[in-house]
Amino acid sequence: MNKSAGVLLGIVVAVGAISAGGAWYTGTKLEGVLQQQIVESNKELQAALIGYDATATLELVSLERGVFSSNARYRLKGQGEVFHGDLELLIADHIEHGPLPFSRLVRFKWLPVMASSHYELVNNSQTDKWFAATKGAAPFSGVVNVGYDLSAEGTLDFAPMELALDELNNLKFSGLNATFSVSENRRKAKVDGYMDSLDLFLSSPDKAPLKMEIKGLTLASNLQKSSFDYYLGQNTLELSGLKATFGDKQSVLTLKNFEQKTSSEETGSSVAGRADYRVGEIVFDGKAVGSAEMLWSMKDLDSQGMLELVQVYQNVLQPYQKTAAEASAKGEEAPELQMSEAEEAKVRAAVNKVLAAKPQIALESLALKTGNGESRFSLGLNLAKPQSLELPTAELGKQLISQLDAKLSLSKPMVADLAALQAQAEGMTDAKQIAEQGAATAEMLSAMAVATQLAKLEGNNVVSALHYANNEVNFNGQKMTVEQFIGFVMSKVAGAGAQQ
Repeated sequence: MNKSAGVLLGIVVAVGAISAGGAWYTGTKLEGVLQQQIVESNKELQAALIGYDATATLELVSLERGVFSSNARYRLKGQGEVFHGDLELLIADHIEHGPLPFSRLVRFKWLPVMASSHYELVNNSQTDKWFAATKGAAPFSGVVNVGYDLSAEGTLDFAPMELALDELNNLKFSGLNATFSVSENRRKAKVDGYMDSLDLFLSSPDKAPLKMEIKGLTLASNLQKSSFDYYLGQNTLELSGLKATFGDKQSVLTLKNFEQKTSSEETGSSVAGRADYRVGEIVFDGKAVGSAEMLWSMKDLDSQGMLELVQVYQNVLQPYQKTAAEASAKGEEAPELQMSEAEEAKVRAAVNKVLAAKPQIALESLALKTGNGESRFSLGLNLAKPQSLELPTAELGKQLISQLDAKLSLSKPMVADLAALQAQAEGMTDAKQIAEQGAATAEMLSAMAVATQLAKLEGNNVVSALHYANNEVNFNGQKMTVEQFIGFVMSKVAGAGAQQ
């Protein structure tokens, strides 16, 4: 044996010894680690389901421990409307002990880990249809590599399936692949996933069929736990295409390049966030409509006050909603909502805590853009804590809203485009007649808005602006009190109704 071969053999023997020793050590510690992780997972499940009529728990059913690997089984139980009653899933887990699990060695991954977990759903009476839809393959499976600091990274794969929901309804799913990572203390988490397609066909004897086709779904989350143990951060959902076929005429609505982005962060004792929704292209019955966006933002939301309100919703309002729904299903009158003095006091205290932080909520943009124009609406609302929540409605409103700004810009060419599309949908085919009807609709709407003094005409746009602060309203350049503004609007609306 030459010197190089001897060195190589020495390395192999050393690695083997370390791996065997580490595997034995991991095996002795495994059950305690699993139980602790299950405790933490149940906390996460409980937090994730706040606000939903549902509960879920994970438990370790069995553990067969070996030297180099072990086999575990888990049971996930779910109850409530989210799970359509009771749900019980069994998950099998083959756990390779560290530090160098064989499945990682063969993929040339040499970084030591405590364990490499290979899990998959096990068939039972509640999952027969899932397994039939996947032709016997596990509907979901994956791998989790756990570090000695209890950080983890892994995969979650949902198998392709074709599922007959009943005789008239069916679903076809391409499968979904996701990767994830969690920091050692679960303070940080990242998830990325992709699905190629999902087709859903719903029909009934007395309703027109509905067909939904979703293409190119991408998911991405980058989250961090807040001081109150909720995950905050960035979430992105993108669709390359969504197609809906519906109604008696089987109209087709197509959305392309849909994007939803949400973000949230904690600053001191308050939370800020935003939610942006965009559609790159809207098509109706083969005719281009345009693009759209809706942008929301919130800031200075007191985290503790919001958490207390969520808890009240979960503990008081959810059970009431369930009781009311059951009564309605039986044709009975829903009972009145009953709250104890302590619960009412808790709600008032939480609301006051939220309002004391002076939260701000804004619809930054609600916009629709067609081939010839773009219309946009925005609304900003600043709230404040009133002297008392028991004030008369008018006075409460004045103290509750410290500032309000609203702006509308309605494009006449855009209105004409939409009117033309409607005319085509109703069967009109003459291009000149369609254009004339679209232009006439835009002119009529513009004339009505200007005549009622609820808006002004600026170029090709019908615009209106409202600003409120300190009990003074500025509406399209006219200053007045709140009472005067309400009277002004009511008179104009009543006048327009009389003319019709």
